[in-house]
Order: sequence, then structure tokens, then C-alpha cells
Amino acid sequence: MLKTQLDKYILEYETKDFIKDDPVQFVHRFKTKQDNEISGFIASMFAYGKREVFISKLDYIFNLMNNKPFEYVKSFDYKSNNINSCDYRFSKDCDLVQILKILNKLYSENESIESLFKFGYEQKKDVWHMFQVVVDYFYSNVEEQSVTKGFYHLLPDPKKKSAMKRFNMLLRWFVRKSEVDIGIWSFVPKAQLLIPLDTHVAKISRSLGLLKRNDNGFESVLELTNNLKIFDKDDPIKYDFALFGYGVNHKI
Repeated sequence: MLKTQLDKYILEYETKDFIKDDPVQFVHRFKTKQDNEISGFIASMFAYGKREVFISKLDYIFNLMNNKPFEYVKSFDYKSNNINSCDYRFSKDCDLVQILKILNKLYSENESIESLFKFGYEQKKDVWHMFQVVVDYFYSNVEEQSVTKGFYHLLPDPKKKSAMKRFNMLLRWFVRKSEVDIGIWSFVPKAQLLIPLDTHVAKISRSLGLLKRNDNGFESVLELTNNLKIFDKDDPIKYDFALFGYGVNHKI
């Protein structure tokens, strides 16, 4: 009965109409793989707090890039650039500057950011380990004296066992192929994706009996993902749209 109800919400909400109010809109704004990757990576980092506020901030950031993120990153000069007024909640301009500097290094050595994620994944065929490799790359290349704690909020450490919601959301965008998700990466099976868990999704999931744990950390991500695999073992994260739809239609 619950599966039938959730499947109905997937059909209703995993549509092109979903895109316009979601941070995935920035991925759809661009046509090339490199632009998709950079816009998605940056958009996912800023996707917390009030949706209308971070979407406005992301619009501003990509306008600074003349809506050419790959070209901007490839030519980025961290000593002389136009990054200003990009502060958002915990992060400051200097944090974004360092991230762009590291992306510049990454793209000067690799064709795409996929190379870094794939390198991490292939070591253990494990998504969480992959996240650790990616974050460690940024941590090892940052000038620590040049950033605030906001840098580490934009790029949280998987070792701290948080939900890594924004990284899991990014992976959903890039691995799944649907009207919403763009499916440009194929090295991770959809079956291994993890649910992007935040307080709202957790609250809905508990109300449906899909999540028993009281915390919203790593173990809860695994518990909820495993329960969603009962509905579809090959593509459990499609139920991210179902949980969203359930939240829209029910007061929790």
C-alpha cells in the first residue's frame, strides 16, 4: 500500500516542472559536461537553508561567471578575480575563492571532476569512501589560513558521519537519468546511491515507519536507503521525489 502511494508521487513529481524551483535547475542551465559538473558541484554546496535565498545567491554567483562556469574555472586567478558579495550564511567570499582555485587545479590536471570521484569510488567501490577521497583532495589543497569555517561547511568531512546530504544529492543528479536528473556519470550503479537526508526528509520517513533512528546522520542514511531498496533495489533513490511529494501533500 505504501509503495503504491509513493510510486504515485514519483510519477507526479519527477517531472520537468520540478526543476524550476530546485537547485538542479543550475545543472540544466548548461549543455556541456564540464559546465554541468561545475554548476552542479557549486550549486549542491550552497543548497542549504531557505531555498529562495540560496537559489538567488547561486544566480548571482553564476552571473559573476558570465554563465560560463567551465571557462571561468579554467581561467580563474585566485589573486585577481571578481568574487565579491558571495557570502552565504557560514561561508565567505574567501571560501569560494579557495574552492575555485582548487577546481582550477583539478581541471588543469583532469578532463573533468568525474575523474576525482571515479578515482575515489574505484578504490573500494563504496560511495562513502569516494566522498572521503573527494573531500580530502580539497582539504589537502586549501590554504588553511585563507578560509573560514564556512569552507568546511561547504565541504563537510565524511569521517564525522553526517548525512552528507548535499553530496548525495549531487550524485543523484549526475548518476540517475530522468526528466530531472541528468545522468552524465555511469561509473556508480544507481543501486549504490544513498538518500539525500535532511531534517524534513527524516521527519517524513519516521512518520511512514521508514526510519527508526532518532539522529539524522550516516547510520540513518543507510537505514532509510536500505528500507527504500525494499521498494526498488535497483533505483532506491527515486523515492527522494516520493518523499518530497508526500511532504507537499501531508502536514507532518
